[in-house]
Amino acid sequence: MFGRAHRVRIQSLFRSKASPLDSGLTGPFDIMPQSLLPPSATQSLALAMIESSSAPLVLLDGDLAIVAASASFCRAFDIEPTTICGLKLGQLGQGEWAIPQLDSLLTATVSGFAEIDAYEMDLIRPDRAPLRLVLNAHKLNYDVNELNIRLLLAIVDVTDARAATQLKDDLLREKAVLLQELQHRVANSLQIVASVLMRGARRVQSNEARTHLSDAHSRVMSIASLQQQLTTSQIGEVALKPYFTVLCKTLGASMIHDRTHITLSVDADDSVTLAEASVSLGLVVTELVINALKHAFPGVDRFGTIVVRYRTQGKGWILSVADDGVGMANNPKPVSTGLGASIVAALAKQLGAKVEILDAAPGTTVRIVHG
Repeated sequence: MFGRAHRVRIQSLFRSKASPLDSGLTGPFDIMPQSLLPPSATQSLALAMIESSSAPLVLLDGDLAIVAASASFCRAFDIEPTTICGLKLGQLGQGEWAIPQLDSLLTATVSGFAEIDAYEMDLIRPDRAPLRLVLNAHKLNYDVNELNIRLLLAIVDVTDARAATQLKDDLLREKAVLLQELQHRVANSLQIVASVLMRGARRVQSNEARTHLSDAHSRVMSIASLQQQLTTSQIGEVALKPYFTVLCKTLGASMIHDRTHITLSVDADDSVTLAEASVSLGLVVTELVINALKHAFPGVDRFGTIVVRYRTQGKGWILSVADDGVGMANNPKPVSTGLGASIVAALAKQLGAKVEILDAAPGTTVRIVHG
């Protein structure tokens, strides 16, 4: 019988050293110093642990001959357990384990020059589907004189996991192709709608109808700009400064008849946001800029500026559209009323922000404040 010190060491072995067997051997595996247990006892202990393991394990000697294998290994790879001992690994099955690179890695591990850590390989079996395996092999340290070298090989079948990953990647690629095609169709459709609206605005006699059609044209063009910007985003995030710049250029081109009179600019930091949030922000900018162009500068000879600003502030942000026009007191249609105001209020609520309308004297500033 072993003394108390020996029993404690054996218990420690099962608590701290047995777990690598079932987890794929991720580190060196010390069976037990020879001074505590004789080689026959330590080898018996190793064999018992392998036989009871639910993971596919193979114990090899210094010549890479099989000393023992777990029942789970034999079941997983259709190996007859009664004939496995004494065979070289490459002799198993119909020769599918005779892989030169694996043999070289195992030989280097026996010599102490390397360890096999998460080595992936394909096991090609005659008349069967190939398997994708992950192998870990470590030299067991229990014989200080290395008279009985033992190598523990753990094998994990990841075929199904890799197939699922591949299927997911294929579906993502297919989705990306379909999304790109959809985006092209949406862009073409928006351009057609915008052209129809513009032609309609030119033909109608009613000034009110012409104004409504022009507004609709501007909104469609701004949405087309939004769509184009989001299409170019490849990582799910949108840089807001170039995004707002392109958007304002589109709005200016469609609504500012004389660029020498009205200036539309963007002053934003280097913030980025998710594509979903950028859509709402872009629509807010569209509505506020359209409102400023329509109401802040009455008369064909009026000069002025509109500035779109965006700043991150702590964990929140502030988006504002400011003009130096006639101001709220002289505006026959206050910014807080109308369809555009309702759209801005709804979008701000969606973003978890609030709307602030300020008399800038001169002009008007509308701020969307988050946080």
